[in-house]
Amino acid sequence: MSTVAVACCQLAPHVGESQANRADAEAAIAAAAADGAQIVVLPELATSGYVFADRDEAWALAEDLDGPTVRAWTALAAQHDLVIAGGLCERGSIARRPHNSAVVIDASGVRGVYRKVHLWDRETEIFAPGDAPPLVLDTAHGRLGVMVCYDVEFPEWPRLAALAGAELLCLPTNWPREARPEGERPAEVVRVQAAASSNRMFIAACDRAGHERGTDWVNGTVIVGPDGYPLASPECRDEPLTLQAACDLSLAQDKRVSDRNSALADRRPELYGRLTS
Repeated sequence: MSTVAVACCQLAPHVGESQANRADAEAAIAAAAADGAQIVVLPELATSGYVFADRDEAWALAEDLDGPTVRAWTALAAQHDLVIAGGLCERGSIARRPHNSAVVIDASGVRGVYRKVHLWDRETEIFAPGDAPPLVLDTAHGRLGVMVCYDVEFPEWPRLAALAGAELLCLPTNWPREARPEGERPAEVVRVQAAASSNRMFIAACDRAGHERGTDWVNGTVIVGPDGYPLASPECRDEPLTLQAACDLSLAQDKRVSDRNSALADRRPELYGRLTS
């Protein structure tokens, strides 16, 4: 069966409250599993919070890959036969400069780590940027790609995941709320729909909720199909919630956009040299 149940758990973490944040994430994962989820996506920096005062505060809240968050998520993955993709403030090899990471976990533990490459705003003062392309790996529930938040705004990045065969792109995110015209869908959600459509793959974007140190959020959690249309629409409600959708991941293997066209085969990479210059 290629159809899997994908859940995005929109949480409301707070800086400095790691134990409570971790408990909220664990409860949301367990509830999603009870509703039949097989893949669970959590927000960016799900257990540390996001609006750090400075690098020292982020470092104090950062965890190793064998720390309490990873141990808890591994136990839940084993208990419920889950694949979990979630954001983690990760202690890296550079002293006092953590990574804004996303980990993929199953019953065996950490299957892969992606470290955010494209850092947003003050993140450049706090985090060490990643230096690897999007993570793409096979799991018991499908071939997953992983990146974090601002990464998806660079069209080359989801395209790299698609070229590597990702069927479902998991996108932990924290989207700060900005002004938008009345009645318009958040531009962040539109960009996710565009990336899904142009690459003919599923995208599960998990945003966050809550008010944190003067920052509000889009609350734009959404699961999008390879045609670019939402399977679970963003409710944009400023509260913890879970969206779930049945995703036939085999559809992401068909890149046709018409009887004569393919989203990937029609590319002309010999003309794209300036993209890397």
